[in-house]
Amino acid sequence: MNNFELDARLAKDCLVLGKLNISLLLLMNNKLVPWFILVPQTSEIEITDLSQSDQADLLEETNLLAVFIKENFDISKLNIAAIGNIVSQLHVHVVGRDPADYCWPDVVWGTSERKPYTAERINEITATLSEQLGDRFVCLS
Repeated sequence: MNNFELDARLAKDCLVLGKLNISLLLLMNNKLVPWFILVPQTSEIEITDLSQSDQADLLEETNLLAVFIKENFDISKLNIAAIGNIVSQLHVHVVGRDPADYCWPDVVWGTSERKPYTAERINEITATLSEQLGDRFVCLS
């Protein structure tokens, strides 16, 4: 994990909020949907190539994030995916969806409509993450 570098496309599209046990926690800078991304700090590009321990940690982090989204955003469905066709760096999308969102029922990636978060809203999200996840979340924003 020493030579870990965040993919340039993820860095461009997302805000780095903090770190969990093995992953950076990113927020897609588009407030139209609550769209978070976990990026394990590894050179592996497939979940199946992670150690059993890292797979378990990533699953735990995904579940923590899913609960966070369900408790703090008005959603009716979660989309969780690790596709990586364009960005090969291993990353897991955890997206809150609702029939009222801007591109329902289509996928969120590849859409051009964007509304960036305000600094105030980013601070609110980060504070709530810190409050709910405690010492499992280290704020970096």
